[in-house]
Amino acid sequence: MKEKRKPILLLCDQEKEYAQSMTEFLREHKELPWVVRTYTDTEIMLQEEKGKSIDLMVVAERTWQENLSALCPLRTIVLLENGLAVKDEFIKVDKYQEAGKVLQSFLEVYLEIAEDAYFRVAEIGKTKFIGMYSPVRRSFQTTFALTMSHMLAVSHKTLYLNFEHFSGISELAAQTGARDLADLLYFLMAEKDKFQLRLMTIAQHEGNLDYVPPMKSGQNLLTISAEEWQQLLHKLAETGLYEYVIMDLSESMQGLFDILRLCTVVFTVTREDHIAQGKLAEYERILAGYSYEDVLRKTKKCMVPQVRRVPDVFDQYTKGEMADFVSGLIKELEETNGNELH
Repeated sequence: MKEKRKPILLLCDQEKEYAQSMTEFLREHKELPWVVRTYTDTEIMLQEEKGKSIDLMVVAERTWQENLSALCPLRTIVLLENGLAVKDEFIKVDKYQEAGKVLQSFLEVYLEIAEDAYFRVAEIGKTKFIGMYSPVRRSFQTTFALTMSHMLAVSHKTLYLNFEHFSGISELAAQTGARDLADLLYFLMAEKDKFQLRLMTIAQHEGNLDYVPPMKSGQNLLTISAEEWQQLLHKLAETGLYEYVIMDLSESMQGLFDILRLCTVVFTVTREDHIAQGKLAEYERILAGYSYEDVLRKTKKCMVPQVRRVPDVFDQYTKGEMADFVSGLIKELEETNGNELH
């Protein structure tokens, strides 16, 4: 059977430093579907690439020449520099924005022409799912989850998912207009063969951490079946993109106990007062009564320190009392569980 041709992305920019840094950034993402070929001279690119199959041609605005159309790429993207030298028919992407945003724009364009996008299937089990769930409200669960996510992301490819009815994450991350978890679920069902590409266009980035914005309407969480949630997690593991997926869970999702069962470890944040302890006891009795003793065995109960000030922005989550607490917790887990988190 003939091996399928790998898509080609041509990048041409006479600004050599930008061309080099963007090429390195693209090649660092080994999961991307393209072979990247870079030029800083349009004449050399024309000589070497004419007559070849080209999927995406990306050219900086000041580098663009009309004769480059002779290469007949399936799509042409112009990297905007001053916005003065580009015709309306070209797809335009701001050159000087964050590199991750530029990449997402490339992927969005490529999805328009991709017939399919099957990737190498990763070894299932490579991705560790870490659950955060507590029946005790106002326990700083989300602060704890975000802190651990950011700290793991320093050394490991990590994805944060929030399943709360009202998460507040969109405001914190200033991503009110971004696609969200509902869109990812839609693409999972509608375009399974392009799921990995869709995930890469939807995931947002804060420092080293990736996250999918939570559903804009938490009411929609109630409509997703337990089977759909499990399909999503299986597909995430299959992509092999992440070492750790941190799930900030709530009762708003169907099949919560089965999701907890899929986790490597479950962190349950609680408090010392009688009401909190009573809620925890009821939760544990229900787990045992419905034969989820395995969830109890992998659960680590913890009382987080009193947080005097919750961070206002994502990049502050690796500092302060909670970060110190989580750092010690990760170290403890490494020592007692045979490097469970590494």
